[in-house]
Formats: sequence, C-alpha cells, structure tokens
Amino acid sequence: MQQHPHTRGRTSGRFAGLTAALAAAVALTTLGGPGAHAADNPYERGPAPTASSIEALRGPYAVSDVSVSSLSVSGFGGGTIYYPTSTADGTFGAIAISPGFTAYESSIAWLGPRLASQGFVVFTIDTKTTLDQPASRGDQLLAALDYLTQRSSVRGRIDSSRLGVMGHSMGGGGSLEAAKDRPSLQAAIPLTPWNLDKTWPEVRTPTLIFGADGDTVAPVSSHAEPLYTGLPSSLDRAYLELNGASHFTPNTSNTTIAKYSISWLKRFIDNDTRYEQFLCPLPRPSLTIEEARGNCPHTS
Repeated sequence: MQQHPHTRGRTSGRFAGLTAALAAAVALTTLGGPGAHAADNPYERGPAPTASSIEALRGPYAVSDVSVSSLSVSGFGGGTIYYPTSTADGTFGAIAISPGFTAYESSIAWLGPRLASQGFVVFTIDTKTTLDQPASRGDQLLAALDYLTQRSSVRGRIDSSRLGVMGHSMGGGGSLEAAKDRPSLQAAIPLTPWNLDKTWPEVRTPTLIFGADGDTVAPVSSHAEPLYTGLPSSLDRAYLELNGASHFTPNTSNTTIAKYSISWLKRFIDNDTRYEQFLCPLPRPSLTIEEARGNCPHTS
C-alpha cells in the first residue's frame, strides 16, 4: 500500500513510518536512551498485536460509553460514544460510523466497543433521517467528528488530528464523501458501500473497502469494486471481498471485518507499523475472503 503524494502533514506514510522505526532502533542501540522507543511513535497504543489479539471480541482496553441525544446535537442524529476508560495512555484517535439506508445506529453498534477496546474513541451515530443519501451521510459523519472533538464530554481524550470514518451501505458511500470533503482524515472504511458516484480522484485518505460476494443490494461489480478502482492508484488503498457474505454481513459481529478494520485504523490513524504484518502481504483467498487487492509495496 504505497504512500500517496499528499499526506497533508501526517507522518503515516508507510515508508516514512518504517524509516522512523529504523532510526529509532539505531538510536536505542547506539545511545541506549530509555525514551528512544517512545519517540519513535508517540501515537502507539496498547501491546504488540498478534492475530489472536486483533480477532478477539475485546482488546486490551476497558470501555465505557455515553449516549448522545439527537436533541443535544446539530447536523446528525445523535448516537453512542465508546471510549477507553483509562486515561493513562493519553489521547486517542477517533472514528465516526454511519449506518445505511433505512437503518439505525443499532445496525453498526457492535463496532463501537470492539474498536474502542483496541484504543480508539468510537462514535456510532444515527442519521437525521433513515432515508438520507450518501452525500448527506458524509456531512453527518463530519458533524459527528466535530461534535466529538469540540463539544462532547470525552473531547479531552481525543487527538483531533487523528480522525477516521466508517459506514455501512449508503453510510459507506458517505464515508467516501466525508474523505473527499475533508482530506485531513487519516482513514476511511466503507463497508459494502453504495454510491452512484464511482470516481474519487479527490480522496487523499487511506481507504479500505469491504465488499461481499453475495451482495444483491449493492453488488460488488457496480459498487465496491468500481469505488475501489475509482480511488487514485497512488493512494494507500485496499479492497477486501468477503466470502459467503451478504450486503448485511457488516450488521453483525464479524471477525474478518474487525481484524482488518483494526489493522487499517491502527496503521493509518495511529501510524502504528506493528499492524503492517496483517495488511501486507495481502490476505489470500480463504473461507472468509473471496479476494483482496491493495497497494502493498512488497507484493505484485
């Protein structure tokens, strides 16, 4: 997954991250400084990951949550904020997640505690109406992030420079709209997305798209795949098609979605190259993965 040319000031480009890691290793060896590893990546959170740790129902952080009434916000429909209970590790990156057409927050609620327990503040939202289209859902995701970082009761726990978006179906299409409108976003993950716009040359945000081989609502041939190919070829991007899955697979707890979403968010929101191993080489076809594509520098 190659570094794209417009990083907008972030240090999350793959080669930059690896170079920093090498430099820190040299410093630790030659200088013996106790802070050398910490200086390598100040955003690193949690223990070194394993396949088991990213597939687990809960990560290393205990999680609390707070409900946000639609009456107390503007620009979106309220929702639930999930966040690591402890403040010992400092601030965290944050993610807003939108449901799909006719759906409510409950349809994507499982992602809240699962992602938050890995070291993120996660806002699963309701939209203003269940019929809102992707462009509106993109605006609402950004409004939710603005609320999180500026007004919410957990704003002091968030690093407002490290934000991402996710969404299901039209919410997935909305996550692309949000990335287009706010290039400073660090990660976008559309889940079985639906959007009539198939060209996204403006997107500068590392994007992981999930498709489903059995999707009849937003078939991959007319949505997920062209949305992926419509992103700039130089972008850090990936496409993962779920095997034996439907349009609604992202609405219930799913280990494959969780493990690769966690890895993507850690890699690009936290600049954490420890998660690179789960993204590159690309996963092979399996009982859960139909196919994978992406810009891995060490794969063809």
